[in-house]
Amino acid sequence: MPPDTLIAPQPPFDLHGYTAVDAAALPWRPSTFAPGVEVKDLGSANGQSMQLVRFAPGAVFPRHTHAGPEFLWLIEGEALQQGRRLGPGWAGTAAAGTVDDGFHSPKGCLFLTVYRD
Repeated sequence: MPPDTLIAPQPPFDLHGYTAVDAAALPWRPSTFAPGVEVKDLGSANGQSMQLVRFAPGAVFPRHTHAGPEFLWLIEGEALQQGRRLGPGWAGTAAAGTVDDGFHSPKGCLFLTVYRD
């Protein structure tokens, strides 16, 4: 099959420690962290998780401390973190122990994050 051939969505698979999931086929679920935020759980391994996160316009994460490093890549929209405006293509890293206060998205956004469970 040529590499650019589309295949039907598949259930997640696990093959000798590798997992893969069709993120487009996963349903959005409400975040347990903040109203107006939805997530898709993309996978977990060795105490870290990856999520696709969607903020509705005006959604705000409450103040929180990062238990471990957290990585973020903004795909669309815009977000404000520590007073800095992030747009599509911006990537951010937060060290363990840092405090995030008022991460929000006035217009809505979509980002990928990897964090310690």
